[in-house]
Amino acid sequence: MIAHFAGLGSMGLGMALSCLRAGIVVHGFDPSAERVAALCAEGGHALDQTSPTAQIAVSVVLNADQTRTALFGPEGLTKRLAPGGVIISCATAPPAFAREMEAEAHALGLHYLDAPISGGSVKAAAGKLSVMASGSADAFAAARPALDAMATTVFELGDQAGAGSAMKAVNQLLAGVHIAAMAEAMTFGMTQGITPHSFLRVISQCAGTSWMLENRAPHIVAGDYTPHSQVNIWPKDLGIVLDIARDAGFTAPITAAALGQYLAAAEMGLGREDDAAVAKVYARAAGLSLPGEA
Repeated sequence: MIAHFAGLGSMGLGMALSCLRAGIVVHGFDPSAERVAALCAEGGHALDQTSPTAQIAVSVVLNADQTRTALFGPEGLTKRLAPGGVIISCATAPPAFAREMEAEAHALGLHYLDAPISGGSVKAAAGKLSVMASGSADAFAAARPALDAMATTVFELGDQAGAGSAMKAVNQLLAGVHIAAMAEAMTFGMTQGITPHSFLRVISQCAGTSWMLENRAPHIVAGDYTPHSQVNIWPKDLGIVLDIARDAGFTAPITAAALGQYLAAAEMGLGREDDAAVAKVYARAAGLSLPGEA
């Protein structure tokens, strides 16, 4: 079985390598030649015009516009996908966009799985992602070899595209708010003499913890903002959440407040740092020095 990947970033490369370990032949493309080389070093191949036809196409790009180009553009994955093949589309995007992509895929005789992912780069590399997926039974069946390789949990949320993207929007609302809330709580604690290390040691064992706190707070304690998930992800993802909410006539003030902090972090030049760097917004406003800062 052959799979073509578009996007070999912090998530996509790990997913591609997980497929390789499962015996799937993987051809991948990324704007970064270094990322393509990393795939090839592990036994994968660069995706180009000489690549064989695939049964599975996996798109792990940033947003809706990139997804459309990756799938249906002049060099899109659908150009070398076998009839009856399946697209696994993983970007965070509005549900209406997922339904549009499904219709375009069906018009070409292809299956489409609306399959946003969660778990971060570490779980992607280990093949232990969670996938929030929706699509036809045939789409799930065609995608199963790759899903089994990339994920430990696949939530089957409906027989049409859109439901997966809707659930991902709910997840991103919570995840983005939780990171910002962790940063606010940690820096608030610093004003009361509580060190980031002490904050993590205690709160991670108390009711105020969250998966995001336990995952991201150690980055701040270590003073290491090597990006596992960039600050720049959140203006996009929380923007999508607020767009969906607005269309539904729903107000989301906590989401809007968190979005403001990520926008502030990006304006401070922190966009390419790990999203835990949102703590620097709070710290600088309060005149505090985080670990690793002078």
